[in-house]
Amino acid sequence: MNAVIAAMITAVVGVLGTLFAPLLSQRMTTRQREAAAAAEAERRRFEERRAAYTAMNRASRQFHTLLKDTLHRLRDGVCTDQDRAQLEEARLDHRDRYAEALMIVPEAVMIASRDVNRVLAAADAAAKRIDRGRALEGETPEAVLVALKEAKPRLTEMQRVMRRDLGVED
Repeated sequence: MNAVIAAMITAVVGVLGTLFAPLLSQRMTTRQREAAAAAEAERRRFEERRAAYTAMNRASRQFHTLLKDTLHRLRDGVCTDQDRAQLEEARLDHRDRYAEALMIVPEAVMIASRDVNRVLAAADAAAKRIDRGRALEGETPEAVLVALKEAKPRLTEMQRVMRRDLGVED
């Protein structure tokens, strides 16, 4: 009788194995697809952040450079309409990259970029007032250039925070 029971158990296990093998296989394939899709989504988010960081870093540094150049030209009395147009274009590009990045970046990057933006915006507003002959008390190109020096370490800190978020180690 033991041989009969063993044969029946073997037959039942064989039938169950045959029935459940496709289900197990399908379940494993589904899990693999889900894992691949999650990895791809993570890669896309990383690439999106990296592109946003690159654009924001470039735009912030360009705005800073043109702002500094414009203040020098205002100081020297040689600021042209082309200088003003380039500065405004850089300001708008910086604003757009900043706004885009704020939608996808972590809090630490937002704080660092906000610190940069605050300094650049204040210097830009002062430069425009100076250019229009409506400078506030003590607001000169030289004074604004000194205040604009605050942007350099903030730009460096913003870049450092971005690099750390991307996993770049120094």
